[in-house]
This record gives sequence, structure tokens and C-alpha cells, in this order.
Amino acid sequence: MSSASKGTVLISGASIAGPAVAFWLRRYGFAVTVVEKATGPRGGGYPIDVRGTAVEVARRMGILPQLRQAHVDSRRVTFLNADGSEAAVVHPQVVAGGVEGRDVEVPRGDLAEILYGAVRDEVEFVFDDSIDALTDHERGVDVTFRSGVQRTFDLVLGADGLHSRTRELVFGPERQFHRYLGYCFSIFTMPNTFDLSREVLIWNTPGRAAALYAVGDSDELHAFLNFAHPEPPGEALRGPETRCDLVATTFADDGWQIPAMVAAMRHADDAFFDTVSQVHLPRWSSGRVALLGDAAYAPSFLTGQGTSLALAGAYMLAGSLAAHRDHTAAFAAYERDTRGFVELNQAQAGAGDAALFPTTAEALEKRNSRLRALTVLPPDTGRPAHTALTLPEHIGDRPGNGQWRVGR
Repeated sequence: MSSASKGTVLISGASIAGPAVAFWLRRYGFAVTVVEKATGPRGGGYPIDVRGTAVEVARRMGILPQLRQAHVDSRRVTFLNADGSEAAVVHPQVVAGGVEGRDVEVPRGDLAEILYGAVRDEVEFVFDDSIDALTDHERGVDVTFRSGVQRTFDLVLGADGLHSRTRELVFGPERQFHRYLGYCFSIFTMPNTFDLSREVLIWNTPGRAAALYAVGDSDELHAFLNFAHPEPPGEALRGPETRCDLVATTFADDGWQIPAMVAAMRHADDAFFDTVSQVHLPRWSSGRVALLGDAAYAPSFLTGQGTSLALAGAYMLAGSLAAHRDHTAAFAAYERDTRGFVELNQAQAGAGDAALFPTTAEALEKRNSRLRALTVLPPDTGRPAHTALTLPEHIGDRPGNGQWRVGR
């Protein structure tokens, strides 16, 4: 380890988990470099939730006031039948399983910008580059970047998402670890020609769903098309045109605003297509390399917990590295103390599946009946899984001296 710090750490990924773990590692005395394949911090993206334990992480980071200021504060979620008629109206926190006044929902780009702003002056960021090769040895990890640059770090952390390059280099092809949940989706933005404000519309027919999300009074909507598909699309669907064709064919006979949404998807410059999947790894580290966030334990958007797991996992991983001199012991402690929380939240996917995307007419009618019985008022309590992790609390005089106690 470097005598000038507790060690040098390379983090791959500058979205959510990467800057979050960089924040804590720098706090504890590590020298941190973050590499990101994009040319700069990534803006845009669907609104995301910060719930339960992750809210406390944000408070300890000092960014909670900024998150509250960016809070979307949607008023209602309206579920629609196939013909566009109203099936039910509920409070957004009923769908999210959150707690009004505690949990927050913010545009993904806003959270990324807040996290970047919290660390950019103390952490080295390398944009428009990525890890091409890793060699793990006794004294560190030799890294070759796509640019051709070669550097050595004490540790490497992969926070590079569902399709993690770091995970592939260290653990092998992603198909071993992806658990396909039976759906594909496309998200994009489109003009708000519906005069929607601070609300969400969710349209369903068995096996297919669409959503329009109005953040504030924006003249732009976040649009979403989701459909059941028996197998993950193959290599032939990796091109944008074939993906659009698959979505268009799937929704070809549907009414309401589906034709307009499909047309908008074809013209959108930010359309994104993927499968609804989780990541399940037998272990989250190997040698001097560890994973966090979606790269290690993506829960899928069916849980709404991806961001919260990333923030909580970043806190736990950095704390373990600060508390243990040996990285092997640190990585083991991180996994031991965090895996139960992760698995509990990944198990929430079944509830999200049933609530958002029923695949049969019978299941859809049962879902609608349950929704109609709910109130438009926010729930009193959130889901227990969201607060199932007890965070350790640092009590030393100086950050990073390795003294921790269990927080109450």
C-alpha cells in the first residue's frame, strides 16, 4: 500500500455506485481514480428512488438536502385498461413501497450530477476510456486501458453496471450470472402532448405494458414500453433497428397512445433497450478486484431498489476497506454484512412483476381489484426490505482510522 494514503483504488464506472464508493474511500484516506467510458458525467435517465437505508447513506454523505430539492414529488399513478379507460388511481408511494417525507425520487441524471459534484475535486476522473485488461498479482493490479495507457493500482472496483466489463474480465461471460426475468423493455423521451403534470400513467394488457412519466411540468415525458418475452433476445437484436422492429411488432395491434409511443421511440435519440434481469454471483470479489452495484447484484427495476443497493453497497464496501488492513478480509466482510440485504431486495422482484406487468387476463383483473381497494393517500410504512440493513457508524476522531460501531 502507498505510504501517502491507505492505498490506490481504481473504480470503473461513474454513474451512481462508482462516485458513491469514491466519496467514502477518499474520506477514509485512499487515493481514488474513476474511469468512465462516456465522455463526461451522464445526464438524463428515468427518475430513480432512494429509499430506506440508502436515505441514511445520503444523509451521512451530506447530499440529502440536494436530493430533497430535486425530489420529483409525483401526485398520482393512474392505471389504465387496454382501451385507455381508468382502472385505478393510487399514490406513487403505494407502487414504490416508499414512505412519504422520508424516501425521495429524483431524475437519475440529477443524482449522478450531485454525486459527481461531491467528489470531483478530490478524485481523479478519466473520461472517454475504459478497462481493457487486468492482471492481478501480489503487489497490485496491472491495468491496461482502452486508450493504451498502463497503470498499477492496489485495488480495482467494478461499478460498471448490469453489463459490467470488469465482471467479464474477472469472472467470465455475463450469461453465467444474469437471471432473466421474462421481460424486455424500451425507454425513451417524447414530447408531452398529453398535458401531463407530476403524474404517471401505466397502461396494461396481458403481457404488455406502457408508461408515461411526467416529471414536474416538463414539456418532455419519460416513455416506457415493456413486454413479456419467453427467452432473452439473441445477438440478432443487438442493433437499434431490429430492437425497434421487435417492440413495434409486439405492440402492433394495441390502441390508446401506443402507436404514438412506438413512433416516438423510432425517432428518439435516447432510446434504450434491454432485458429485465438480475445479477447473481456466488462471490463479489476475486483477488484484488471487487464488484458493487448492478455489476455485482442488480435487482432489476421491478424492485425499484437498484440505486438504493448501489448507495448502501458503496458505503459498506468502503467501510470494510477502511476497517481491515487486508483486502481479502475487507471484501469478505463487505459481502458477509451486505449479501442478506441484497438478496432480500432482489426477492422483491416478484411483487413488482405482479403489480406492474401481469401476463394473464386473470392476473391483471386481480391486480386491478387490489389497486382499487387502495387509498390515494401515501402509506404509513414502507417495505421492510428497504430498511433491513443496519449501517455501521464511524466514531473515530479522523475519517478512516478503522473504528466502527453498529448504528442504532
